[in-house]
Amino acid sequence: MYRKYTPKGDVQKKSYHTDRFYAPKEIVKEAIEDSAVKADIDALTAKTGVEKSFFMRGEAIVYVASEKVKEALRFLQSCGWTQLMEMSAVDYLAERGEFELFYELLSVEKNRRMRLKTIVRDGEAIESVADLWRSANWSERECYDMFGIIFNNHPHLRRILMPDDWVGFPLRRSYPLQGDEHARWYEVDKIFGKEFRDKIGPENRDPARVDRDDTINFARLGYEVKSGEPPKDEPTPITYLEKPSILYSDFDPKKQKVLDKRK
Repeated sequence: MYRKYTPKGDVQKKSYHTDRFYAPKEIVKEAIEDSAVKADIDALTAKTGVEKSFFMRGEAIVYVASEKVKEALRFLQSCGWTQLMEMSAVDYLAERGEFELFYELLSVEKNRRMRLKTIVRDGEAIESVADLWRSANWSERECYDMFGIIFNNHPHLRRILMPDDWVGFPLRRSYPLQGDEHARWYEVDKIFGKEFRDKIGPENRDPARVDRDDTINFARLGYEVKSGEPPKDEPTPITYLEKPSILYSDFDPKKQKVLDKRK
């Protein structure tokens, strides 16, 4: 049987490691020495201001204030960072009550990548950059759909993966892996109506889940009961087909017949 589900709203406050002697190593942050990137970051600092910047695994990481993001991205675009490869967010709500939003930029001319990051508080809106990159249109809709981040002046800010009337944001770390109470009944309510909940039952959103009390969809070998009856712990006696029987006869090789052609 599976363990009973417990709420995971404070999961980020707990240790992920059972070995108390093991501490994960922090990725080394280095000063930016690459002249092709450093010149643009220095210019960006003078233009809009940069909170901090460093090199990590051969890529420049730049933090700017949330109200300066669009201005900073427009400036970097004019400096040759013309492609927005990826845009998404990381949930730090349990730790700091905020999201870390990042924009992965590529300069084909410089053959370099730069990741611009900003901090967005829960419930705070940020300016859309869909007019700078068309690809940001869907990325911002996904951030809105999955995290609940609002983008001001977006041309069509609505859910992109989940239904429009879905409740909750599935990529927040506090969202249950198998969905919340609304998710358990969503399709049942939509297709049949709430009045049929007792007859149909909640959705099984985990295809690998095995429910010992569900004798309609599962059978316990050796402890079988009729469909829908409660399970039991007494073993079921095994009965074999006895002979003579109309369903059983000894196989006699001499009685074989090979057909000349298929009927």
